[in-house]
Parts: sequence; structure tokens; C-alpha cells
Amino acid sequence: MKVLFAGGNGYYPEFNGGVQSSTHHLVTQLRAQGHEASVLAALFGDGVFGFKARAKMKLLRQRAAIDNFPGYPVVRAWFPWEAVGFAVERLRPQVAVVQCHKSVPIGRALQSLDVPLVVYLRNVEFHELAGDLRDLPSAHYIANSEFTAEAYKKEFGIDATVIPPTIDPDLYTTQTTAEYVTLINPYNEKGFELAMRIAEQCPNIPFLIVESWKLEADHRAQIEQTIAPLKNVRLENRTSDMKTVYGRTKILLAPSKWEEAWGRVASEAHCSGIPVVGSRRGGLPEAIGDGGVVLDYDAPLEEWVEVIRRLWNDDREYQRLSQAAKTFSERPQLDPERQFATFLDILDRASSKSTRQAA
Repeated sequence: MKVLFAGGNGYYPEFNGGVQSSTHHLVTQLRAQGHEASVLAALFGDGVFGFKARAKMKLLRQRAAIDNFPGYPVVRAWFPWEAVGFAVERLRPQVAVVQCHKSVPIGRALQSLDVPLVVYLRNVEFHELAGDLRDLPSAHYIANSEFTAEAYKKEFGIDATVIPPTIDPDLYTTQTTAEYVTLINPYNEKGFELAMRIAEQCPNIPFLIVESWKLEADHRAQIEQTIAPLKNVRLENRTSDMKTVYGRTKILLAPSKWEEAWGRVASEAHCSGIPVVGSRRGGLPEAIGDGGVVLDYDAPLEEWVEVIRRLWNDDREYQRLSQAAKTFSERPQLDPERQFATFLDILDRASSKSTRQAA
């Protein structure tokens, strides 16, 4: 089967996040079983990589450029929904998985070319769809959490099969030196402000702040200014090897302010038995489950501080939650083989439905 993952987000190496990690894992699984998989993504055009892509598009007078940077074809365009025809002509997908930014215009373009659709619902920012999902009548739907599935059922009346973000445990499982309370992705919507208030109240506990979404210079400057008075806080650049982060983490802090559709970092941390302290927002409680502590984002600061101090100082309580986190990471819902089998079944059904309709 030839599968195209299409969306308006950026992709490696220009952009890295939960969607990109989950997509890459699915592509790797597909290729391991003999299928062909490719990606259609937005081009940012920055740096040497972006310059080469821009030059290729200009010289060849094409709407898009193709590279094999991650080990498989990636079509990149300023406006991916305008490059659907280019991608379909070059890659000949038998089914497309549309996700996140501009899902509706990209889906409509694929639909017009008779490419069967599966829409993977990965957040609840409906405006990012750039349209109404009911304009994609032939699509099958996957949601990354019960929370996400319920939100789309209420808004659009659609039913979705729930498959949490796919995670390869081998990429995240590691022994940890337990040096830090770690926050990944220092944006205010991810709880950066609250995390720094907690850190201020815990001067004897080291906090590690790790970039995920690329920080622009002015944003980085604001973060550095915020943490400058806090001698227990360290900021590090993003990395493609998350074992180097989890290998030093004792507690993962995820005090998200916005409605997370899932909370991938919680599931990653659990692989190494790292407990998560997070907020009761969106699907994040589903991701944390038995492997940590969930608090209201607006709970008194003292409650957040008390939980962090207790887990940091109480070895017995820490070991209990650490074991619970590891066990929770091994639940059937997050078994990669089971997830992939469900995913492949949906692709097969979408493809066969299109074949029957064509006949």
C-alpha cells in the first residue's frame, strides 16, 4: 500500500513536535512491513535546508520540492493544499492520512483526485482545520484520545476510532540519574509561567527547561530573562535524542494551560518510569493516568509545590509512582503493534471503500 501523510504543519528537519514524532513512527512501521509511505508538509524555507528547497522549486518551476531527509519522500510546499496534485502525481498514494493544519482544504483536494481519506484528529483547535469536516463525506476518522473523539463528535457529529499517539519505547526507555524536574516546550500555553512560579518556591530543586517547538530569538530572550533570577533553572536547546533528556529527569512537569488533545511527553516519560505532574486539561489526564498526579491548572500554587516537593523528597512515594508510570506505559492501549494493526485496518477499510465506490 502507498500511504501519504498530508498536513499544513512543518516536518523534519524544519519542525519537530509530537505530530512529527508520531507520523515518523507510523511511517517507519509501514515501511518495515513493506508498504510505501511519504509526507506532504509545509516548507518554512529557513537555513541551508530551506534554501536548497527554495532553489529547487525556483529552478524547476515547481509548486513543491521533494527530499528524502528522514529516509523517505517528503514533499514540501509553501501552501501544501496547493501542492496536492504535485504530490499525488509523483507519489501515487492509494490512501492519504490528513492531519492538523489545513486538513479540510488538503482533504478536499485529495478527494477531488479520488484519493481515499483518513483524517487523524490530533488537537481540538477547530479553526486550524480551515473548513468543515462535513465537506469530506468519504473520510474515515482517527482521534488521539477519548477527549478528542468526544469533542469532534459534539462539534461535527462524526465518529472516530481512538488510537493514542504511537510511541516506540526503544527511543525513550532509559535509566535516569534523576537530576531534574523537567518541563518540555517552554511556552505559556504549555504552562511555562506556572512552572517558573513552582521553581521559584522550590529553590533547592533543580529544574530543566527543554526547547521543543523552535524558539525565536525574542522569545528565547524573554525566557532567559524570566529564569535569570532563578539559580535552580537551566534552559537547553531541543534535541532529537530524548533519552538525553529523560535520562536526567526525575519528575516530568506538564502544567498545560490549554486543552491538550493527549500529552505525548507524559507517555514518553512513563517508558522510563518517570512520574508526571500535570494539569487537568483536555486529554492530558488520559495520558498521565496512574503514572503521576493530576491537578487543576488553577489550583493554589501551594498544591503544585507540595506535590513536587513530596515526590522529590519522599523516596517511598516516588518509587510507588515510578513503578505505576512504568506499568501504565505497558497498557494494551499503548502497545505499538496493537495500535498499528488498528491503524492499518482503518487504512484498508478506507481504501477498499473507495475501490467499491469506483466499481
